[in-house]
Amino acid sequence: MIATVVWGTGNVGRAAIRAVDAHPALKLTAVLVHDPAKVGKDAGELAGTGPLGVAATDDIDAVLAASPRAIVYAASGDVRFDDAHADIVRAVRAGAIVVTPALYPLYDQRNAPPELRNPVLAAIEDGGGSLFVSGVDPGWGNDVLPLLISGLGTDVDVVRCQEIFDYSTYEQPDSVRYLVGMGRPMDYDPPMLMAGVPSMVWGGQVRLIARGLGVKVTELRETLDRRPLAETVTTRTMGEFEKGTQGAVRFEVQGIVGGEPRIVIEHVTRIHPSCAPDWPTPPSGDGAHRVIIEGRPRIEVTVEATDEGENRSAGGNATAVGRLVGAIDWLAAVEPGLYDALDVPLRPAAGKLGRSRP
Repeated sequence: MIATVVWGTGNVGRAAIRAVDAHPALKLTAVLVHDPAKVGKDAGELAGTGPLGVAATDDIDAVLAASPRAIVYAASGDVRFDDAHADIVRAVRAGAIVVTPALYPLYDQRNAPPELRNPVLAAIEDGGGSLFVSGVDPGWGNDVLPLLISGLGTDVDVVRCQEIFDYSTYEQPDSVRYLVGMGRPMDYDPPMLMAGVPSMVWGGQVRLIARGLGVKVTELRETLDRRPLAETVTTRTMGEFEKGTQGAVRFEVQGIVGGEPRIVIEHVTRIHPSCAPDWPTPPSGDGAHRVIIEGRPRIEVTVEATDEGENRSAGGNATAVGRLVGAIDWLAAVEPGLYDALDVPLRPAAGKLGRSRP
């Protein structure tokens, strides 16, 4: 059994605790929290399951001193990137296999900035740990899934990956209101939408797809459209969003191949379904990930995941966690290193069939 720690118990961490507990090759040995109110609570209580016999702690030094074989780093890197990077480097230097969705620039680790990549490589050299960074979008929704589906085509003209979501289900107010700008005046410049930022976050996925297809991206281009709310709306989880404030965002990161946009990652994000009804919508519910292969034949695959009471955002988080936690035993069997989605195979759910837990 691979001794595994979950670091962080928010939206991703809850799913990570459940995934580690369900994995036949892993043993949950510790849970790290930041909130003092969570210290001492059973991991199962924090994850919404039955008791697991592991009490949450905020003692990072003690957890790392116990030399865990693997760590699922589930703390956010959205608004605390430098801290997340430092935590992860520290864990790798302690000899752990670290899997995380937190560091967007390292999704495509070969092209990551040296100031981010080199400390990780030094930590691997010093401590013998490993790092694999992935998620859902960016993550499997725009790396292994489109590449898998592209193999069913005879001719491929364009690979398009879409995330279509109602962000009122996301339950991260700082990210939704501050980073993406929902509910802010239309003259507000959301950090996530500033020129160059979408390419920083999703450009690595474009390059990963291009590498898998054996083509070269010569340029990344961005498009952006924003729509105001026609009426004030009240959401179940994040309160009120006023009329005239930003209610929907649509952007693309386009990989240019041979002078044409051939690899496209598109986001269609709303705070309420009434905003921008002419834009793409999910087939049902409040969110979906879709891959479209334009070519011969034309192929379209839509993935709708639900968890925690039919919540699509929670379902997306759970699939991201499944990809990461499912990679741990593979990473334990290979040499220490810095890995990406084209290195790490998508694993079947071996040993899990019929083992569903509350």
